[in-house]
Amino acid sequence: MKILAANYVLPISSETIVGGAIAIDGSTIKRVGERETVIAEFPSAEVEDFGEAAILPGFVNCHSHLELSSMRGALDDVEHDFRSWLLKVQGLRSTMTDGEIEQAAIAGAREGAAAGVTCFGDIGRNGKAGLKALKTVGLRGILFQETEFSPDNRTADDDFAKLGEKYEQLRKEETELVRVGISPHSTYTVSSRLFELIAQYSILNRVPLSIHAAEAADEMDLLIRGNGFFTEVYEKFGVEWQSPHCSPIEYLERLGVLSTRPLLAHCVKVSGNDIERIAANGATVAHCPKSNAKFGHGYAPFEKLIDARISVGFGSDSVASNNVCDLLEEGRFAALVARNLDESDPFISARDILDTATLGGARALG
Repeated sequence: MKILAANYVLPISSETIVGGAIAIDGSTIKRVGERETVIAEFPSAEVEDFGEAAILPGFVNCHSHLELSSMRGALDDVEHDFRSWLLKVQGLRSTMTDGEIEQAAIAGAREGAAAGVTCFGDIGRNGKAGLKALKTVGLRGILFQETEFSPDNRTADDDFAKLGEKYEQLRKEETELVRVGISPHSTYTVSSRLFELIAQYSILNRVPLSIHAAEAADEMDLLIRGNGFFTEVYEKFGVEWQSPHCSPIEYLERLGVLSTRPLLAHCVKVSGNDIERIAANGATVAHCPKSNAKFGHGYAPFEKLIDARISVGFGSDSVASNNVCDLLEEGRFAALVARNLDESDPFISARDILDTATLGGARALG
């Protein structure tokens, strides 16, 4: 039994305790309260007092790509062009061995832990790497096995069979701390039929989903107008794809994907109607302000998502699009951006930021 004390204890779910303490027995928190009260209840416990400091729950990074952790700075010279970033990151990934991807993921998990992150929502093309990283470093989280490039309905059944096999293999390695989910990558890389198959599978088997959604202008061009960069890619590879002529969020709702209550990453290009759809379906959002800004995607309406009572957590994305895994800095950036937008209401406070970095992220991950 030991007691950790500090001038401030921030439970997040309740008010700050001035002169607080936490009693811990092994891996179980036995009591949280005022220092004198906790010490009196456990008089024989060893006390470690941090003094002028704050003790609070671990941070939840609910959108990351740990397997890209060796690409820090590798994309800093990419111009304001989403297609260039996608092409370069895929090119770099293709040169890495499974062993190199695994070591990158472990390094990323350690960096997160050093910055106070104790739980990750990690998306990985090589699911085994992220899963091993979380287990090796001793973190909590969900590893979302990502789909391959599969936008053509004609290959949906085969694509789903391959994805299901990967997921089932990873699920055998779940622990009390680490679970496994599925990530249909995005509206522009997953066919409508594959989305429907994954949604049905998710609902029947209670499989958590995470999707990149409403992230960039190229995605909006494709979904709403049926033109742009991705149509060129489809033509090049002989992919059959028809635009739904609606927003990515409405598209996911039409396909039944929103009813699975997925974790939606980014949500930069969302309208008021989109926010209503997200809230009505109980979907959640991973807010990645620094990654969004690095690529010039714009500002997600953080304050409007919060006001709609949507569970929102912070995501650092990959170090290829952020360079660091620091949730305090992510939160500081998120607050300043939100306060600087026209008609920003409500005003984002420090309390809002700490809630989002901890309890908000936990709720977003389910």
